[in-house]
Amino acid sequence: MLRSVFAGIFVSFFALMASAQEVLAPNPEIEATIAGQFDAFLAEDVGAAWQFASPNIQRIFRDAQNFGRMVEQGYPMVWAPAQVDFIDLQSFGGILVQRVQVIDQAGNAHYLGYQMIQTEGGWKINGVQILPPPQVAA
Repeated sequence: MLRSVFAGIFVSFFALMASAQEVLAPNPEIEATIAGQFDAFLAEDVGAAWQFASPNIQRIFRDAQNFGRMVEQGYPMVWAPAQVDFIDLQSFGGILVQRVQVIDQAGNAHYLGYQMIQTEGGWKINGVQILPPPQVAA
């Protein structure tokens, strides 16, 4: 059930990613939010990682343990990354997406789009989409 709800969010997110975008200047607060969640997962502190999730994500998963299971099973590169690099921040009709390259423990590169929202408590992660690798110009 939770997985299908989460998948629905990302189908909409993926359709958004296909629309026109504007590349923005880096936002250190957004990068710090995402880095903070990666650090929490690396420390195996699911409760701390949960605090970086938006209220919408928290409503869907209801508690940190459900959220942690989803990340561990569906996003192993987020659960235990070897390296994280911020690519760029994009706006899709006002929706902000931070693209991130994650190198997993086996050395494989993964590209993720982090949808970000600003709340009274600061920037929060409102969803993550696995993206195709960027095309390299010949």
